Amino acid sequence: MDLKDFLDSKVDQYNRPGFIELDPISIPHQYSKKQDIEFTAFVAATLAWGQRKTIINKCLELFEMMDNSPHDFLLNHSELDLKPFLSFKHRTFNDIDTLYFISFFSWFYKNHGSLEEAFTIGYNPKQNIMETLLGNFHDYFFQLPEAPQRTRKHVATPKRKAACKRINMFLRWMVRDDARGVDFGIWKTIQPSQLICPCDLHVDRVGRRLGLITRKQTDWQTAMELTDRLREFDSDDPVKYDFALFGLGIEEKF
Repeated sequence: MDLKDFLDSKVDQYNRPGFIELDPISIPHQYSKKQDIEFTAFVAATLAWGQRKTIINKCLELFEMMDNSPHDFLLNHSELDLKPFLSFKHRTFNDIDTLYFISFFSWFYKNHGSLEEAFTIGYNPKQNIMETLLGNFHDYFFQLPEAPQRTRKHVATPKRKAACKRINMFLRWMVRDDARGVDFGIWKTIQPSQLICPCDLHVDRVGRRLGLITRKQTDWQTAMELTDRLREFDSDDPVKYDFALFGLGIEEKF
């Protein structure tokens, strides 16, 4: 079995609904409204470091404070409703960060229908310009006057050479639509062929063992290198192999 066949078999093994339960993607799967899905997905991806069980529990805690109707909360909350969030914390993500996220998304959803609009500023269908789109989104996200400097570390940008693993994971969730029931595919502008593989610890380690990554450090160029190699296996949907690499890393300790 060659490497492509091996990875294809692992994609088939892990890209199925059974993957959802123990993964942060289970959080947006609890919702059916588009705005609820994309907002909870963005937050879940942002908080996705540490043990998956802890990540899921912290997300459940946060959205319980919004009565599990986050889009409605963002549009209609009062100042008094924000008080419970002063106690929210996950690792280095604290109340200051939480309140800015609420502030930005409240402003955004009062003016826009879908978060997709914020991720497609400067979009060109003829170019693979994820580096530009993620940089533009970062600038857009922190445009409000009250944007705290400390919160910037929680939203990565290629401008800082970051691998942007959490945002790339979030975009995989929103863009890929392969009828397997895991990713949502509710955004239609960005194409699956343009996505960049989320290069987390497990994916990075397995990618190196399989010879898909040669770059010594893990940064934006590493994510690009890995994705370019995966495009050799499937140019239309290279990021589907995230399932294979992640599954091999975390489930099989490959």
